[in-house]
Amino acid sequence: MPATRLFDRAIVRVSPQAEGEDAAGFLQGLLTNDVAGPLPVYAGLLTAQGKALFDLLVWPGEDGALLLDCEAAVADELVKRLSLYRLRRKLAIEREPKLAVHWSPQPAGDAHPDPRLPDLGNRWLAPVSAQDEAADAAWRAHRLSLGIAEGRGELGDVLWLETNASELHGVSFTKGCYIGQENTARMNWRQKVNRRLFVVPLARSAENRRKAAYPELGLAVDLLRVETVEPGDAPAWMQLRD
Repeated sequence: MPATRLFDRAIVRVSPQAEGEDAAGFLQGLLTNDVAGPLPVYAGLLTAQGKALFDLLVWPGEDGALLLDCEAAVADELVKRLSLYRLRRKLAIEREPKLAVHWSPQPAGDAHPDPRLPDLGNRWLAPVSAQDEAADAAWRAHRLSLGIAEGRGELGDVLWLETNASELHGVSFTKGCYIGQENTARMNWRQKVNRRLFVVPLARSAENRRKAAYPELGLAVDLLRVETVEPGDAPAWMQLRD
């Protein structure tokens, strides 16, 4: 079997623990995207200023649960952050060690096209198996070849719209309030994002603008002012606004 498991990803389960409790309603007031509609979706959990804390994909689970496909390195931190917002709600928020995230550049079984961009390939969740083989390096190379940043190391404390979240279907401007919504909505209303994350050749990367570097791929992720980027250097999916 081909290698498909993303060991750098983990699942956090948010599940109701009492009748009438609603995991989707809880996350709807926290995340940038609409989790009450069709899933999966790409979303972020932001600071009050609208900067990225976590980026994740939201999947449907059983019995009203939602499954958050996130970076494994920050999964425990995500659990802790969400638990702060839970207050007295009867919800369980915990890592789900029995499920793994899988990816393939080609259609595969019950896989779903990545909600950010179809060219990213297909993802699915499956029970952990001892036969799982790692596809993390292939995924990273494929993702960066398309000019798409993800994860704490690349997004850092960048404003959500500067991560290209709008173009990658990671924000809803109609669903109502969420943490960081005010600044995000204001930037969208002005129709101008002055800086964006770009994947650039490492040789052209500026250290003072660099968020992450991948010498083995010859690539880096830089936060650049839009006016300094030639239109031909932006990926086709990115809509640079004048």
